[in-house]
Amino acid sequence: MSLSKIQFDLLSKYIDGFEVRGYTSEQISETEKELISHGYVKDCNITEKGLEALEPYKVRRAIFLAAGFGSRLVPITLNTPKPLIRVHGERIIDHAIDACLEAGIEEIYIVRGYLKEQFDQLLYKYPMIKFIDNDEYNTANNISSAIRVKDLFCNTYVLDADNIVFNHKVIRRYQYSTNFMGVKVTETDDWFFKTENNVITDELKGGSGDDIYLVIGISYWDEKAGRQLEIDLQTEYDRDRNLYWEFVPILSKKDNYTIMIRECDREDVIEIDTFDELKAIDEAYRV
Repeated sequence: MSLSKIQFDLLSKYIDGFEVRGYTSEQISETEKELISHGYVKDCNITEKGLEALEPYKVRRAIFLAAGFGSRLVPITLNTPKPLIRVHGERIIDHAIDACLEAGIEEIYIVRGYLKEQFDQLLYKYPMIKFIDNDEYNTANNISSAIRVKDLFCNTYVLDADNIVFNHKVIRRYQYSTNFMGVKVTETDDWFFKTENNVITDELKGGSGDDIYLVIGISYWDEKAGRQLEIDLQTEYDRDRNLYWEFVPILSKKDNYTIMIRECDREDVIEIDTFDELKAIDEAYRV
């Protein structure tokens, strides 16, 4: 049988070990009794039957979008793609790849473009990676990267490759439904999601409100949404190659999707936007 959201959260925490949020103690207690009665949990451990119940929610792969130039990080990006920049000695992209592998996600694709040959260095540490080249990276927006993997979105994480994933536990091996990660804020100058009942209703830049979340470039697409996205990405790519890919499901084709917000903490995932920010976080660049 399919799981309710609270059943899924309580069951998958046995695997991923995250903190369950948003439920009362009474709801948690009652649901734990249900999981035991169904045979999903026994003696405070998940059973084989519980693992079978989670199987439809298993993340199958991860896609990293890594084709861009990273102009705001000049001069360091003149010779190095942004995801390969080292922060405290470790490449930016390594954090997220390691998090995927720790979650048992070994089918990993990287869409590369700018200085694409440099990404080959990753194969020494991560031989399972498959590269997909986007030679349009300098003439089109990142929808040109998404279109090259449009048939791979089902049960898939999509990650901006320039995020430093400090908290590896945000990458979980199971996801209940399509979602974008976000940090709850009341005001921001950056891109944010507007939400209603935890459903994303809009994406805007600069504003304030009670139910808004700073955009974090990590999303998950379940099978239904992934199949629809394959169609919609192609339609919008043919219409306008200057789109951000996420504007397709969030804005232009929003009626085809229900996209939940998945809240994380500000320190879980960090994006370094400028060279000044890089110098602030790593003193090795203060020369």
